[in-house]
Amino acid sequence: MDFNNVNFDTYFKHYPDDKGFFGPYGGCYIEPKLKEAMEEITQAYFSICQSRKFIDELRRVRKEFQGRPTPITHLERLSNSLGNVQLYAKREDLNHTGAHKLNHCMGEALLAKYMGKKKIIAETGAGQHGVALATAAAYFGLECDIYMGNVDIKKQAPNVARMKILGANVVEVTHGLQTLKEAVDAAFDAYSKEYKDCIYCIGSVLGPHPFPMMVRDFQQVVGIEAREQFTEMTGHLPDIITACVGGGSNAAGFFSGFLNDPVEIYGVEPLGKGKNLGDHAASLQYGEEGIMHGFNSIMLKDENGEPAPVYSVASGLDYPSSGPEHAFLRDLGRVKYDVVDDEEAVDAFFKLAKLEGIIPAIESSHAVAHAIRLAKEMKHGSILINLSGRGDKDMDYIIEKYGIR
Repeated sequence: MDFNNVNFDTYFKHYPDDKGFFGPYGGCYIEPKLKEAMEEITQAYFSICQSRKFIDELRRVRKEFQGRPTPITHLERLSNSLGNVQLYAKREDLNHTGAHKLNHCMGEALLAKYMGKKKIIAETGAGQHGVALATAAAYFGLECDIYMGNVDIKKQAPNVARMKILGANVVEVTHGLQTLKEAVDAAFDAYSKEYKDCIYCIGSVLGPHPFPMMVRDFQQVVGIEAREQFTEMTGHLPDIITACVGGGSNAAGFFSGFLNDPVEIYGVEPLGKGKNLGDHAASLQYGEEGIMHGFNSIMLKDENGEPAPVYSVASGLDYPSSGPEHAFLRDLGRVKYDVVDDEEAVDAFFKLAKLEGIIPAIESSHAVAHAIRLAKEMKHGSILINLSGRGDKDMDYIIEKYGIR
């Protein structure tokens, strides 16, 4: 598809379409009884979330509870160490709970409350979505079950403790590779048995319609703020923006503010240990079209056409597919998708900490690493990074595996 044939002035009116498709990607490939539940959520979203009462309450929550708007920080010392390119960071690490995830979790939980649901169910990888949803559940007085793979539970002990302190029931997933894909499988299975009394709050721009659209829309606040703040701070738009992409929620919200601007946009996937299948989670780079977890997108497949094993040092990025809108924007050519391996991400983790006093999430470190790489190649200009989360959750694991650099 040709970027020039898509009018980004009206993009959000047309994508997704009324069946949840971004071009060929997206949709709702689930069993009939769950389709009824998804239709209920879709109708509630289009009616409740357009109401003044809902919008006013969500704005109040974002301002008084989340601490929005989050600022943009000029990374002056990091920029000076690289040359003449100026790096900036949109500080979603300063959003309450330490990541962008609360932007859609508060929206989803508020929607559940308006729908009269008693419980919210979710999966989590790095734990940031789990912590954010547990926070939202506590705020709105809802029960909360969080499904998390055993591997990620061991890597993300601080976030597991936070979820439990917030009152969530953390359900350990012990089948398969015991990471994010299996957590999604288990959460969907639980939801299929409880959908009348709860809603499944998907943690990214993934899953059956309406979740890729709904999560993107709740995350648009990041891109809207960033565009306004950057132009106010510098008098112009950034030359490049970059964000990490696993499922892609932080990137989808961030990119949405700049799609119709003369700005280069990069999504950064995890190359992990290398290009061999099972050593990375770079689906948009090495995958092919396929259906999993109720949506059609680009996914990594094994020899049987099933979702392949994936790996990343970042638990929040180790998923064998990507959001359908990212696949669509890739095909349009509007967003370029690149890769960063574990070593480069870990180097960026320590560099940002030591030069700027900011400890980033290891997921966000992929975007930081990519910006550093681009800055070394460019003669001048500016790069805006979506710093999607803080690295408190990663410190013990990174120090144990890599030491202090």
